[in-house]
Amino acid sequence: MQTPVSQTDFSDLNLVKRGKVRDIYDLGEYLLMVATDRISAFDVVMPDPIPDKGIILTQISLFWFEVMQPIVENHLITADVKEYPASCLPYADILRGRSMLVKKTNPLPIECVVRGYISGSGWKAYQQTGSVCGIALPSGLQESDKLSQPIFTPSTKEEVGSHDINIDYAETVKRIGEGHAARVRDLSLEIYQKGTELAAEKGIIIADTKFEFGLLDDKIILIDEVLTPDSSRFWPQETYRPGGAQKSYDKQYVRDHLLSIQWDKKPPAPRLPEDVIKNTRKKYLEALIQLTGNDYGL
Repeated sequence: MQTPVSQTDFSDLNLVKRGKVRDIYDLGEYLLMVATDRISAFDVVMPDPIPDKGIILTQISLFWFEVMQPIVENHLITADVKEYPASCLPYADILRGRSMLVKKTNPLPIECVVRGYISGSGWKAYQQTGSVCGIALPSGLQESDKLSQPIFTPSTKEEVGSHDINIDYAETVKRIGEGHAARVRDLSLEIYQKGTELAAEKGIIIADTKFEFGLLDDKIILIDEVLTPDSSRFWPQETYRPGGAQKSYDKQYVRDHLLSIQWDKKPPAPRLPEDVIKNTRKKYLEALIQLTGNDYGL
């Protein structure tokens, strides 16, 4: 276990954004994306990091970027610190394993959510309206039921501390144009399909996930992270039982703790108990090992 990295402060590099998890530096021609060990729940960053989480997320994303290359280009240039610009070398020990040098894109202002199972905010919406993001679903579904086919249910992309808002396809078209909306919908469903098939072979159900895309010379490419326990719900196949919440490899462990203490989901977030931190790390690490067959020395 490495010393947790809650945030980076590379004083001679140009920090342009500090997201819920990633610190992004502008290196001129490229961006340096650093995955810290911060964890958010209900769109609020927790005060306690999860050791090694940033490394785990980065290695899972690298795994999927390679798998999805035949479907869609991505923003990765390299994750080998030795190939980074000289300005990064003083920070090599922190950057190793948890960072990527990536192409600059113009990010599309929506989260591309795909659901193959009914859970989370989708389950809440279904209970209220029988539909999710304007898509009518069959009556009588139970929580965590598998859908007959995956659905594209986008949301807005809000700043840290604000909740993303589910939107329908018509609103997506309004925000990014018909051509881009159709392209990211089709790409999202195709990536999800390939990801769920591969994960199923490893004993993991990917119940839902979200992707981000950016424009590079008018071409849509995949950016940020891909099919990680932060951006997806990972459920163990062996314990899957529809009709309620599922055991998971993702941050549901943190969410469940916060719900149990009846936190109001507004900042500041409460401290996390040591057992929640340890068990969350364990879940993330299990997902990494099960997917890739490699623990990367963690």
